[in-house]
Amino acid sequence: MSETPRLPLLSLEDAAKAAQEMELPAPLAELNVFRILLHQPRVAKAISDLLMTLLFSGKLDHRVRELVIMRIGWATGSNYEWTQHWKIAQEQFGTTAEELLALRDWRASALFDETDRAALAAVDETLETGAISAETFARCRTLLGGVQETLELVAAISAWRSISQIARSIDIPLEEGVASWPPDGTPSPQA
Repeated sequence: MSETPRLPLLSLEDAAKAAQEMELPAPLAELNVFRILLHQPRVAKAISDLLMTLLFSGKLDHRVRELVIMRIGWATGSNYEWTQHWKIAQEQFGTTAEELLALRDWRASALFDETDRAALAAVDETLETGAISAETFARCRTLLGGVQETLELVAAISAWRSISQIARSIDIPLEEGVASWPPDGTPSPQA
């Protein structure tokens, strides 16, 4: 990741104005990812609507969703994604730093239950092959609680996989003063 993104950041003022015009939550305009996405306001709005729905209006367990997001960040080498969710995963959605660090090699960790493992397997399979295997999908459907939760899992994997691709392709820089690869600065081997 370089210090300069491949596309320019909007100024905070221009990003705030564009966000207000598109009725996006004001705090999003302060994030570098949206300071770039707001060059194309309809794209920013569509992505915001999807992410906000999955984050705050869904049926999927918040902790499981954050494990999924953080696993995608680590497995794809997305420093921006890992860094953005490091704090909120713990402070807002019930994960621990120990769990997040264990995602680096989740299969070797005893911190994850059967539901966590099914969701994490779904992430890894999607990243490796583009789809969740029939066996893992059936396990997720049984363990997550039903159709809505399973659909949200698939949507969450797809959404944050896309965010990882956007962040890495554009080379979105971290916000000022934010440390790389928290908590210890150890980057993903994919970075």
